[in-house]
Amino acid sequence: SQDYSEAVKWYLKAAEQGYARAQCNLGYMYNSGKGVSQDYSEAVKWYLKAAEQGNATAQNNLGILYENGEGVSQDYSEAVKWYLKAAEQGDARAQCNLGYMYKNGNGVSPNFSEALKWFRKASEQGDEIAKEIVVELENNM
Repeated sequence: SQDYSEAVKWYLKAAEQGYARAQCNLGYMYNSGKGVSQDYSEAVKWYLKAAEQGNATAQNNLGILYENGEGVSQDYSEAVKWYLKAAEQGDARAQCNLGYMYKNGNGVSPNFSEALKWFRKASEQGDEIAKEIVVELENNM
């Protein structure tokens, strides 16, 4: 049966040994409050450890926390930095998030062609929302 507390115990053991995927998973558990009390600061701590090792999911999730100011001070530029690292590795969610940052001018100057570039990359991987946004941006250019 599903036991989030037990999962946290094992993720912690692996995360403390430096395993990026476990660190990312532990960050998710703190982020979502599964098996532990929700704690954005702990989520940031574990996502950062994994992100610094190149884990794209952790990089994207860290970007989300910076964008929303959860566990850290809101910082769009820092969000863009982490989204870009993950997006360059091919993470479709990060590509979409980066597209939004360029579209809305958060942390970067508004740049519709750059936004379109990132939405297209996500769209090419099958992201349905990105596909819709590509059509919308192309119709408005």
